[in-house]
Amino acid sequence: MQIHDCFVDQTGELSPDFPGYDDAWLNEVFSEMLFVRCVDERMLKLQRAGRIGFVGSMLGLEATMAGAARAMRPTDWMWSGLREGGAALLRGLPLSEYIAQMYCNSMDTAKGRQMCNHFQHKGTNYPSWSSVIGTQITHGVGAAYASKQRGTDEVHTIFFGDGATSSSGFHSGMNFAGVWQAPCVFVCVDNGWAISVPSSAQTASVSYAAKAKAYGIPGFQVDGNDAVAVHEAMAALIGRARAGAGPALLVLRTYRLMGHSSSDDPTKYRDEAEVELWRDRDPILRFERLLTKRGSLPEGGLAGLRARHEATIDAEIHAQEIVDPMPLRSLVEDIYAEVPTHLRRQYNDFLRVAEKHGEAQKGDGAFPL
Repeated sequence: MQIHDCFVDQTGELSPDFPGYDDAWLNEVFSEMLFVRCVDERMLKLQRAGRIGFVGSMLGLEATMAGAARAMRPTDWMWSGLREGGAALLRGLPLSEYIAQMYCNSMDTAKGRQMCNHFQHKGTNYPSWSSVIGTQITHGVGAAYASKQRGTDEVHTIFFGDGATSSSGFHSGMNFAGVWQAPCVFVCVDNGWAISVPSSAQTASVSYAAKAKAYGIPGFQVDGNDAVAVHEAMAALIGRARAGAGPALLVLRTYRLMGHSSSDDPTKYRDEAEVELWRDRDPILRFERLLTKRGSLPEGGLAGLRARHEATIDAEIHAQEIVDPMPLRSLVEDIYAEVPTHLRRQYNDFLRVAEKHGEAQKGDGAFPL
């Protein structure tokens, strides 16, 4: 199978083998990438203002999300890590649920049982993810094998960062997927850094894609800042898995422009010159150059489109900020048909302490990475 590394270069020029998408399609991709960025920027501002607790920034990774999300069917599954919330939005996770989860309010579908930036959506087969690195890989492979056993045509896309290739889940998942010929696509988003460890220091392999060979599955890598290349590669490998040809590994080479999280200071471990080099490879800037050359920028250009997206996002933020907090009784609800005696006792003790001492005060300690 031939997988093309890049169709749109940094200057916005098209390669001769560009698949021929029309201006309407390209504008939709451009809008989706910008929407993800606007969401990310707004969430970071809310976190810095102390209105939400934690953000895993997606800045710089928008092409991986827009390109990948477009290649999936609504019935396909997406198993993710820290930064795929944007792809979930593009696949159908409602913006209201996304922002409610960031506030952990009473509209949070996780019921406050996950820290913010940990999304899920049953309607698009998007399971909740864990901060434990790599656990979604084995879960996704198991679910993919279950789909195969049921005889359905669902494909499971399993996203993880470059750092997760050092986890036991990566190796176990790849091995089982190869043995079972599970209908899944492993998507390694190589964003340059696993917190403070650079990609170059994580493996002696010639590439992350080369790791697939040990498990008897094909591995490919593409320019993760080219949304067209990401889409074409994902579509091809998802189609391959759906046809019964088994799993594959796709590596998307990109770069996170912000820190590992809103709690991280990347200036402590990486050179600003490196960041500036990647800013010119910005996937949105690249697409803007492409559309400018084609004379097909949307009405109002980048600024106009940004303003429309920000208005939509801000309206939802205002709606979610006035939603009531999660009720205290949710601490013990819907695990058992009836709340057992020991939980009822603990809950009542908690209420007595809260009535005596008042609401808990926010601490001054550093938020964990």
